[in-house]
Amino acid sequence: MTPLFGSLCVVGPGLIGSSVLRRAKETHAIAGTLIAADSNPRVLERVRELDIADITTSDPAVFAQAECVMICVPVGAVENVARQVLPYMKPGSILTDVASVRGQLGPKIHAILPQGVSYVPGHPMAGTEHSGPDAGFATLFEDRWALLVPPDGADPVGISKIEALWNLCGARTKTLSDEQHDQICAMVSHLPHLLAFTICDTADNLSDEIRAAVLDYAASGFRDFTRIAASDPVMWRDIFLANREALLGTLDRFVADTQAMADAIRNGDEATITSKIERGRTIRRTLIENRQA
Repeated sequence: MTPLFGSLCVVGPGLIGSSVLRRAKETHAIAGTLIAADSNPRVLERVRELDIADITTSDPAVFAQAECVMICVPVGAVENVARQVLPYMKPGSILTDVASVRGQLGPKIHAILPQGVSYVPGHPMAGTEHSGPDAGFATLFEDRWALLVPPDGADPVGISKIEALWNLCGARTKTLSDEQHDQICAMVSHLPHLLAFTICDTADNLSDEIRAAVLDYAASGFRDFTRIAASDPVMWRDIFLANREALLGTLDRFVADTQAMADAIRNGDEATITSKIERGRTIRRTLIENRQA
């Protein structure tokens, strides 16, 4: 079987990037040659130890060897890395990234593409609270969604190939606009992380005695809800700032709904309380039916 790409270069082999490399190594269908690029020599050394890439390097000249370059760095660094990568890319190659906030990223990068280079970003809706090369696994994207957000004028062949890449990783794909993407992610990803970080901060600000008891006796609700609070702080700082408008709009709606629930509890409004809980259960059941839980 001829692989989708002759060579694939992953810039930033962390959770997402190393999972793509593992999948590609396991299936042999994504790329014939796998390249891991990173500025951190310890990351590259760990990738070599894990044996998930054929080439590991910090030399930007390697981008000329790749038919596809996938940027897997924190969202605040994507544009800068793209500007370093693009001068080396050859005509006919494809640049993609996995940024979880689009904003104006697509148009900005599309505007600086060299002649013959395509840009087709995609965001896999998959992850864990862990990071780094050791965090990845080949089935991370299995039955998850990968959202494609090609800018206006993106090459249809490039779109087809990036869609095929994510399908080979096990993901389902959907094409969205930048605005649709950012609004959806504000609700399903960014707000939950904000709440998890905040509830942990609230627990940390309790009196020493109560704080210790909370951490000692945390029930499954607290443990499950705060799992994602173990996520990388720099990455999530960048996400919150990059998607501030959509996130703050979603947070305002959440605050209003929370206040309505508080009012119902304060007033002993059993019907409203029950209705809101039932709606929550319905949403959860829908996630299960959609294979997203």
